[in-house]
Amino acid sequence: MKLSIASAPFIRPTMQVSWVMRQVLLALVPAILINTLFFGPGVILNILLACLVAVSCEAIALKLRDRPIVATLNDSSALLAGVLLGLAMPPLSPWWLTALGAAFALIVAKHLYGGLGYNPFNPAMAGYAALLTSFPSLMKQWPTPGAELPGVGDTLHHFIFGRLMDNRLIDLISSATVLDHTKSQLALHYTWSELSGETLYGMLGGAGWQWVALAYLAGGLYLLAVRIIDWRIPTTVLAALATLALFFHLVDSDHYPGPIFHLFSGAAMIGAFFIATDPVSAATTPKGRLIYGASIGILIYLIRTFGGYPDGVAFAVLILNAAVPVIDRHTQPRVYGHDRN
Repeated sequence: MKLSIASAPFIRPTMQVSWVMRQVLLALVPAILINTLFFGPGVILNILLACLVAVSCEAIALKLRDRPIVATLNDSSALLAGVLLGLAMPPLSPWWLTALGAAFALIVAKHLYGGLGYNPFNPAMAGYAALLTSFPSLMKQWPTPGAELPGVGDTLHHFIFGRLMDNRLIDLISSATVLDHTKSQLALHYTWSELSGETLYGMLGGAGWQWVALAYLAGGLYLLAVRIIDWRIPTTVLAALATLALFFHLVDSDHYPGPIFHLFSGAAMIGAFFIATDPVSAATTPKGRLIYGASIGILIYLIRTFGGYPDGVAFAVLILNAAVPVIDRHTQPRVYGHDRN
């Protein structure tokens, strides 16, 4: 038997975009299942519609730009944008709201800039932020985790017509998220110790939300294990968020929740592992990724605590997406054999 010996360098083959996107989709499966368990079948409806609209808009944009349609759709980037947007939407959103966000994400945030590889902003977060600023009341209506959830028929009826068949369930869809509830109650001078004993809160974060966050964490660790994402961005996002939360909590524990609550409530985990790490819109240099991730974590905390929105992940990511060219320019590593000038 003959052995074939290759010479160095032994370089790992370049990852295909389609393989990377499908690995990210695979990593999101646990979070999709946990989201559906706690928030009902509306999660699946949102994801399916967002994916359908995203892929359709991608195909239309490619046709108008005279670009190959089938080959581009096979990279699954539009599918991933649809899944991420669908997960971010309130589970009982009317169909037109989800469709509008997906269309904005693909047409405006992606293809008006030139398509995959040229978009400076994360498409899913751009679509979500557009909806959040345009329809704030609709984007804040989440079911109460653990409460009686509308069935498939009621959910589908609300999805199509914007109202439930059983009006007794209406209070379930108008609940604030745990971050929104915490922010509003602290503004009314309740203390954190008083709030944390309510049934809306769990051991780590919001009841239900903490398990969703753990599912995103598990998916993120998988992406790190298969080297889809770089450790620098998610680590610095979470570390900066936790550090600021710990500092303010130590200063005044009655009015500032601790770091565990911030890490396991809201979109911190999906933001750190699945949004901020977008290979197109994120920083590319090693030092730049540290600055980029830490800045996102700081902005998330500042917006949550002092801003007008209870969760600042989308805005923090989009702001730092805009800053990426400057960050990359000033953090380029020195070329071997040349000075820093």
